[in-house]
Amino acid sequence: MQTFAGTTIISARSGPRVAIAGDGQVSLGETIAKADAVKVRRLDEVGSDAAGVLVGFAGSAADAFALLERFEAKLKESPSNLMRAAVELAKVWRTDRALRHLSSLLVTADRTTTLMISGQGDVIEPSDGICTIGSGGPYALAAARALTKHTDLSPADLCRESLLCAAEICVYSNVNVTVLDLDG
Repeated sequence: MQTFAGTTIISARSGPRVAIAGDGQVSLGETIAKADAVKVRRLDEVGSDAAGVLVGFAGSAADAFALLERFEAKLKESPSNLMRAAVELAKVWRTDRALRHLSSLLVTADRTTTLMISGQGDVIEPSDGICTIGSGGPYALAAARALTKHTDLSPADLCRESLLCAAEICVYSNVNVTVLDLDG
């Protein structure tokens, strides 16, 4: 699995309640180029229900936006099936000559499903409802799992606190956190 320096994205769920969050740091080499970037989006006009789909990305911003456009198109083709849209995106991403060189990872979630999608054709649904990508992902994942065992935080609060923990460890993550949620 690829790791991208410069961001941390996390998604957590509790039943139909799901949240996704990202830190705001954009790094160019060892320099912080921007501290307040927004790397999570709500796709309200498409998705499996009127509440929409949440998406976060790590990697090259230009590549991520190109993939987000294609993902939205796949969601419009299968508006009630996030898994199908993700699998179709992964197939195209892996086999298309231009797309297969894109350097990005996506995390997406709706009320029932959370998925990580990669250019190698991976579509992974986490068994515990927590999914992370980016350079601070392992730190945020560890924090989220510990918080899940020892607190009753909502998915949005769990994502926020996990990112703040990751930002204390990962030099490519910061405390400018954006959180989006679908509250059950």
